[in-house]
Amino acid sequence: MKLLNAAAFLVLVPTLVPALDPLSTSFLMGGAAVGWQLLFPGSWLRCSLLECCSMRDTLNISVLKTDLERKVFGQHLAGQIVLRALSANVHSHRPKKPLVMSFHGWTGTGKSFVSSIIAENLYQSDIPRRRFVHHFSTVLHFPHASHVHLYKEQLQNWIRGNVSACPRSLFIFSEMDQMPHGLIDSIMPFLGYRKEINGVYYGRAIFLFLNNAGGDKITEVALDYWRRQKRREEIPLKELQSLMSEEIFNSKNSEYLWAPACQDCWFALTPFSLVGGFFRSQLIQKNLIDYFVPFLPLEYQHVRQCVREELRLGGHLEDEDLMTEIALAMTDYPSEERLYSSKGCKTVASRVILNV
Repeated sequence: MKLLNAAAFLVLVPTLVPALDPLSTSFLMGGAAVGWQLLFPGSWLRCSLLECCSMRDTLNISVLKTDLERKVFGQHLAGQIVLRALSANVHSHRPKKPLVMSFHGWTGTGKSFVSSIIAENLYQSDIPRRRFVHHFSTVLHFPHASHVHLYKEQLQNWIRGNVSACPRSLFIFSEMDQMPHGLIDSIMPFLGYRKEINGVYYGRAIFLFLNNAGGDKITEVALDYWRRQKRREEIPLKELQSLMSEEIFNSKNSEYLWAPACQDCWFALTPFSLVGGFFRSQLIQKNLIDYFVPFLPLEYQHVRQCVREELRLGGHLEDEDLMTEIALAMTDYPSEERLYSSKGCKTVASRVILNV
């Protein structure tokens, strides 16, 4: 109907300005068309020049699949789950709930990298989409456990406001294992099976949680398969997912903070355990996390691939000796077998810079 009205307006413009010459009339009609494109919320011109949120999904699963296969190494399970989950969500006319995925594994295995690939593919590359990808760092945004009630209110307001503005919003939470206890449960109402909450529909939103917790358990399983001379590709996904949900739900943060022994005695400090993340979380109890995504520990061959890619990105020629040297130095776990890199590919870039 809006396009029909616009068309009628453009047809009537010449009759409204009979005194103008044809050239001026053409300019007026062109200006009216441009103005309409800028005013219409979902127009291609407005979305090309300004930030806007179109309900038309832009995710190309084939392109995403290619990006994951070409850029992410050693994570066949994570790639399969992410592709399956996103494909089902974006092709659903009206998802019953938001898509919620929790990424687990050692540092440097690709959790943040995969989340950035999802963000890049979810929105058109030629349109600024920074307003619709919201990245929360626990260390940066939620540093004080004593402020958890304030954080809850702020987080709820932020999610409510941004999903109201753009239903296809992406929320990424990193360092989940360090998040103050109970904070993440505050967003539980937005993740459930609800048609709307106060007139806002959340079914098209996507939530990603990045977590080092569970990494040791994933590595245990992978190492056990290797010692039994089985390939990592043979590890059943269901086995890892059930292990992860149980491990994360019962896992306390191992860090300790210091607190006064009593209200008025700051001179006497006692340590207390910092419980956080998904420990006893309602999100797990109520099955609101759709997928627990395991990121396997990276082996020598995967670190070599990371070094090769870093050389390519830096415009350097492939150096087999350098790739071997860095990969051998980084595969340090367990101490006897030296099968996995305890840092994943986290420090590959700095090592390449020092050696080229």
